[in-house]
Amino acid sequence: MSTYNFDYLDELEAEAIHILREVAGQFEKPALLFSGGKDSITLVRLAEKAFRPGKFPFPLVHIDTGHNFQETIDYRDKMIERIGEKLIIGSVQESIDQGKVVEQTGRNASRNALQTVTLLDTIAKYEFDACIGGARRDEEKARAKERIFSVRDEFGQWDPKRQRPELWNIYNGKIHKGENVRVFPISNWTELDVWNYIRRENIELPSIYFSHQRDCITRNGQLMAASPFLNMDNEDVVVNKQVRFRTVGDMSCTAAVESEAILIDDIISEISASKISERGARMDDKVSEAAMEDRKKGGYF
Repeated sequence: MSTYNFDYLDELEAEAIHILREVAGQFEKPALLFSGGKDSITLVRLAEKAFRPGKFPFPLVHIDTGHNFQETIDYRDKMIERIGEKLIIGSVQESIDQGKVVEQTGRNASRNALQTVTLLDTIAKYEFDACIGGARRDEEKARAKERIFSVRDEFGQWDPKRQRPELWNIYNGKIHKGENVRVFPISNWTELDVWNYIRRENIELPSIYFSHQRDCITRNGQLMAASPFLNMDNEDVVVNKQVRFRTVGDMSCTAAVESEAILIDDIISEISASKISERGARMDDKVSEAAMEDRKKGGYF
């Protein structure tokens, strides 16, 4: 009888591919949420392994705040051209223009929270019944409460007290009309797992993940990329720093870390020694102890 010796990355990959194929089999109109960050980029590679040489059985969906890093948008467009898949863009600016959300004001204003309305409108417009995302349990305590198949009600809201049991990798995709499911194929991965997989698969990433020179200001104890999106004033002192970003999001809430890491091996060593999670560089998570959970209950991914 043959035996198979999978290393842990093979096991994580096999689980994620199984989940992606379950989504394709159980849902009529799934979508893959794509941010341009390393986790959603990893999901694209996993989808290629799950469905090639055929086309993906779902489009990619990017909720564009209009305040993204240009490097991320450039990467997104280049990647879509390479893989030849459909991209749907939900625009936060359009939501603002239509009066559905109100632009925040003040020193710490951000469009990050406004994404929820745009996301829910995009789901409703295209009638998506499952949205695949790259959230992982190790990122934040609210995300640790999620199941792989996480049901949202007809208003897009999440109730952490009504989570389905998932035993023996059996995923229940049955939903009522109006409900949808958020699916997390790499929920069991860690930040280091993702980076080791990226190294193994030789996956290209946006340049902001690697050390580079950038004008920054210090805001609330965090290094932020100097940008008009930050509502900068005379108190903000711009300094040039050698930095990189551990996570990619809206420029108004995504902090940099000082780093000399220009190679993936350097990044892996740096993360291994760090005592701060990657979400520690997200200003939107610092609003309150339950900031992420509150946003998720309202429909945030």
